Amino acid sequence: MGEITEFKRGQIVGPRRSSASFTKTASLCDASRATVSRVMSAYHQEGPTTSNRINCGRCKRKLRSPAPIASCLSPELRRLVLKYIIGSHQQISPPSEHIVVSKPHRPWWERYQPISYNLCSRSGTEGELRDMISRCNDVGVKIYADVVINHMCAADAGEGGRSTRGSYFNASREEFPSVPYSAADSNDDKCTSGSGNIENYQDIYQVRNCRLLGLLDLAQEKEHVRGKIVDYLNALVDMGVAGFHVDACKHMWPKDLKVIYGRLHNLNPKWFPEGSRPLVYQEVIDLGDEPIKASEYYTLGLVTEFKYGAMLGSVFRKWNGYKLSDLRTWGEGWGLMPSDRALVFVDNHDNQRGHGAGGASILTFWEPRPYRAAVAFMLAHPYGMSRVMSSYRWDRHVVNGQDENDWVGPPINPDGSTKPVPINPDDGSCGDRWVCEHRWPQIRSEIYLFYNNYLN
Repeated sequence: MGEITEFKRGQIVGPRRSSASFTKTASLCDASRATVSRVMSAYHQEGPTTSNRINCGRCKRKLRSPAPIASCLSPELRRLVLKYIIGSHQQISPPSEHIVVSKPHRPWWERYQPISYNLCSRSGTEGELRDMISRCNDVGVKIYADVVINHMCAADAGEGGRSTRGSYFNASREEFPSVPYSAADSNDDKCTSGSGNIENYQDIYQVRNCRLLGLLDLAQEKEHVRGKIVDYLNALVDMGVAGFHVDACKHMWPKDLKVIYGRLHNLNPKWFPEGSRPLVYQEVIDLGDEPIKASEYYTLGLVTEFKYGAMLGSVFRKWNGYKLSDLRTWGEGWGLMPSDRALVFVDNHDNQRGHGAGGASILTFWEPRPYRAAVAFMLAHPYGMSRVMSSYRWDRHVVNGQDENDWVGPPINPDGSTKPVPINPDDGSCGDRWVCEHRWPQIRSEIYLFYNNYLN
């Protein structure tokens, strides 16, 4: 769960310029590893920071992976390719119509409460989305969409047209006529908890049939629901996306996801080889203490390895007696999932706010020194397919260890739309609360050098 940003293939992408404006950067693998050595050496000398900010990270890549995926928290769609972009893969925030929340004012998590599958979000319209995908594909940038298909909005969201496209809904009656969905499309009749919400994560039936945090749970076993989800995903595939990050997969039955994935169209042959299939990577939080296992999803696609960031953060913080030299054996021997199934990252939009998995060991941009070193290590190490976070700042207000401002959304215009990302022409950094970790010199150099070497 996050929002949009930029990141692409060893090229610089400008405002609708000719192909001569797209500059490829030469790369050398040895130079890339030297960058990692410099960053880690500096970290050795300076030591970990003392901040106990809750942060999380899962950033990793395997040699077979052509490039890391960048996951960013929110530039508007029409501006996405108007900035300097590196890498070749970009994950965008959920592009579907979602609820508009006023209390608190426009939080980041409203993107994860769909009202319909219309392609109109706070980041832009369907036309702007189509234009962005097309322009990125034209310069070798692959787009992956974060998609929410487990649920709709919260049960207490009320009724009306408070959504990014103005579609009517009635949450208490579970009516979403723009899909359309009704109460008959929910899992209400199968939920065994007293509240209708998940109360016991040791009960796999509650986890998959009850409401996650009060969000109206969809029954993916029903043909009508499957059909609407497949239509939504195929609209994006036909538009040119290369694949999907599927949110909250632990809360859906693998057998239902298998049917849905199996009905996806081949990728658009305008930009991809004939017969190419979408890449799917699935959000499954498995820290080993619950009956639902990430391995249940291995045959369906890649799976998020949430232990990765938590363990790596502990090493770079030198907690529990860890030393950086211990990373010589990093990989599956540490209890991580098979490398060819793993989507790895140092942090994501949830755990950098103290949500989800990882706890206090998670590193984020709030601790730049060890964070840079951890991301550099991830990008140089062959385990898994890596994803680099790109964020925005907010004013934290920590009370008893909890940030009361963890809901704050991206920079927005008066109408609630996401602001563009201003780029400093002198050093390529971002302004207006945008952090843009993927533009930090150490991280940018690692991507330029290592991945361009691989691609070339």
